[in-house]
Parts: sequence; C-alpha cells; structure tokens
Amino acid sequence: MTAEIIDGKAFAAGLRARVGEAAAAFAAQAGRKAGLAVVLVGEDPASSVYVRSKGKATLAANMASFEHRLPADTDQATLIALVDQLNADPAVDGILVQLPLPAQLDEQAVLLRIDPDKDVDGFHPVNAGRLATGIEGFVPCTPLGCLMLLKDQLGDLSGLDAVVIGRSNIVGKPMAALLTQASCTVTLAHSRTRDLPGHVARADIVVAAVGRAGFVKGEWLKPGATVIDVGINRVDGALTGDVEFDSAASVAGAITPVPGGVGPMTIACLLRNTLVAAHRREGLALDLAAL
Repeated sequence: MTAEIIDGKAFAAGLRARVGEAAAAFAAQAGRKAGLAVVLVGEDPASSVYVRSKGKATLAANMASFEHRLPADTDQATLIALVDQLNADPAVDGILVQLPLPAQLDEQAVLLRIDPDKDVDGFHPVNAGRLATGIEGFVPCTPLGCLMLLKDQLGDLSGLDAVVIGRSNIVGKPMAALLTQASCTVTLAHSRTRDLPGHVARADIVVAAVGRAGFVKGEWLKPGATVIDVGINRVDGALTGDVEFDSAASVAGAITPVPGGVGPMTIACLLRNTLVAAHRREGLALDLAAL
C-alpha cells in the first residue's frame, strides 16, 4: 500500500480564498475590515518570519493587519498595557501575541490578559473550557486545521478510533476534545504511554504531536490508517515530522507530509478565527459550513 498524500498546502489555499471572500462581504456589511493584531517582542528569527507571513496573509484575505513590534527588553507592564489597548480597540477583532516571549516576561499572565472573545489563538483558559464543554468559542488553529483535513479526507468521523500522541495545551488536548466532539473514540497518549505501539495499532486516525523526529514508526500503524503529522523538527538542516514518513507511507491509507501538510493550515485557521470573531462582535451571521 502507498498512502495518499494529504495536501494541506492546497487545502489551506482554498480556505484562505473562501475566508477572503467572506471577509470582503463582512467589510461591505460592517463598514470596516476585520482586524488582526499581532504582537512580537524581540527579534527571534523564526518568529519574525512567521509574523511577516501572518501579516501578508491577513492583507491578502481582505482584512486589516495591525503589527506591533516591541524591543526584547520590554517589561511586563508595557506589554500588558499594549494588550489592554488592543482589547479596547474596536478595529481589532483578534489578538495574537507571538510566542515564545523573552525570559523576563510571564507568558501565562500575558495570555490571560487577552479578551477571550479576541483570543483567536484559542489559548485562553476560557476558550479551553468552552471547547471542553462544547460551548462556542475559539479553538487553537493547528488542531482545528487537523480536524478540517481529517473531515475532508474521511467525511464523517463517527465511531472511528483515534489516537492523539502528545498532550500539550496547544495541540494534543484540544485535538482530543475536537475528535471527541466528532464522535470518535479517543485515546490521548504521550511519550510515556505504556505499549504505545499497541494503542496506535488499533487506531483508524493517528495524530502525532509529540515533538520528536521520526518517533512514530510505520510498523506501529493499522493498515489503511489516516496519519496527521503535526511535528516540525529540523534534522541535518531539513524539516521532518514526528512520523517516520517512508515506513508510514507504505502502511497508511493517507498521510500528511512535512512540510506541506498541517503547517499551512495554521495561518489559514487563524484568519478563519479572526473572521468569526469579527462577525460575533458585530452581531452578524456567518455560515461556517461554507468556510
């Protein structure tokens, strides 16, 4: 068996285009563009590249982009004051503080300060609680993108066995919650799970987000399983995922590549969340099924 390659780059491009059309319609209705504010503290090279990409994608999607760059020695009070300013700004629908922050700053305190209704990253405990209890809120962008790819590939996920490897608040836990809501039978595993290969062998869906290059082996997989590889690891100058791709592709029914799989979905889902936030703040209806 040779796995079908799940083209996240193409799916994300389609999603960005649909969001852009809906954002143009929103601007016509609301008399303003949906706005995303991104805050970058310091000059971390990877973060700088990512922030630039977000800014370009936001503008291309017919939204307003507000970029705030602060020096690396910014203190907590200054950053909190900026977040408060953005919370109060009617032109801003979504706020994203780029992580990681410099060591002198308290990341958790900063994230807690963001208005949950502008928390388009979905990291605020209020939104985590909303997700866990099935209340409308914002879902972290990466697991939301994974769910979209799975539904596009498999259709109805009801009754499928899913294993999520990795228990982070950013990917693993919200991914497990989303799959549970989709009526999967979910195992949330991690690097210390006993007999992890045994759990994976029973899974129709495997989401790998453990942060270890090539951690999941093809021999662990159930033949025909759908594999979503969230990992981004740099090995010998090249990007590789958490799944041993060649061995997995010979067993799986479908698999995301790294790069070109989950990665492009994160920014696309960020734009989607911002559009949703804008509609909610203006009291306007949005057909999420069309996005």
